[in-house]
This record gives sequence, C-alpha cells and structure tokens, in this order.
Amino acid sequence: MDNEKHVNWFALEKACGNEGCPVCGIINERAERYIDNMLFEHVSDRGFRAKYRASGGFCDRHAANLESFRDGLAVAILGVDVLTTILPELSRKRVPRFKGVCPACEESNRVEQEFLGYLADRNEEEFIAIFTASEGLCVPHYRRLLSLTKKLPRWLSDFQRERFETLLERSKRFVDCSAWGRQEDFSALEPQDKIVWKELARTLRGTIR
Repeated sequence: MDNEKHVNWFALEKACGNEGCPVCGIINERAERYIDNMLFEHVSDRGFRAKYRASGGFCDRHAANLESFRDGLAVAILGVDVLTTILPELSRKRVPRFKGVCPACEESNRVEQEFLGYLADRNEEEFIAIFTASEGLCVPHYRRLLSLTKKLPRWLSDFQRERFETLLERSKRFVDCSAWGRQEDFSALEPQDKIVWKELARTLRGTIR
C-alpha cells in the first residue's frame, strides 16, 4: 500500500467511526482545512486572489462560517477584492457575473472523487470490516460513485443495498408506530429506531456543510 493510499485508509477509518456518511465527513474536514490554510498562508498569492475574485468569493455554503476562522485580516482583504470588483456593476443596478467556481467547492470535488475512487478499489477484509461498521455512503455519494465507476466491489454494492433496505423498513415501522393509539408499540421501539427519521434525513441529503 503506497503512502497516499495509506493516508486515505486511515482518513476513512476515522470517518467511519463518526455519525453519517464517511465521505461527507472527510469532505467537510478537508474543506475547512483548505479554507483555513488559504486564509492563513495564501491570501497574498496572486493566483489564488485572482481565482477568488473570479468566483465572487466562496459560495454561500463555504462562506457561512468565515467569521469563525482565525485570520480576520485575510477575510477582510479577500472581501475587499470581491466588493471592489462587483461594486461598479451593483452601482449601475446590474447583476455581477462570475466566471469562476468557488475554490473550496473545487477542492471538495477533488477530495470527493479521490476518496470515492479509493473506496471503490478496496477489497481488503480489514477495510471491509471497518466500512461496514459505519452508516455507509449517503444517497448523493452512492449516486456519485455509481456515475464514476462501472463496476463496484460486490461487498460494497451489497452493503449499500442492504443498508438502504433496512433503513426503509425501520422508517416505515417508525411511521406506523407513530400513529394514534400505538403509543405502546412506539415505546417498544429500540432507542435508535425512535429517531430513525434523523438517520433517514442525513442519508437522503448527505451531511455536507
């Protein structure tokens, strides 16, 4: 196993120990790290500044927590760049047009493709045991994986199918037991099945922040 794969193995192993889709978890972590590094180390990089201006800054999702990062000066410098660029258009009551893509989205897409490809190439028993102890891929990432590769490992496709089928049955049971007059049936549900709607929601939408 080469060094890059070794790093990805342990990143997935860590993510599999958390709630939700492991790939979502890795993307969230890497996106936050990317933004932090850009603000702290690359705000003076002309190439990055040009890309940032061309995209109108980070997208709404990736800009949502900018005030929580450690370098307010970098946030201000980048913000001045963007506002200076778009103000002439806004002053003329015109809609600014951005030709670029959010830099953090580009990085997230790269990380997503890297880890989905790595996952689709795994057949080691140790790795299978790690991954099948997790919630598995969310629907968006399983769809993305299916679009990226024509042949999935049998263990992965079987695991995801069984995972979705089991989640559907648990969710149907939750709905049925939530009906009026079935309080005793609801009380008899396992604790995790009483809040299965939360698991269903994050499985259908993913947990990308």
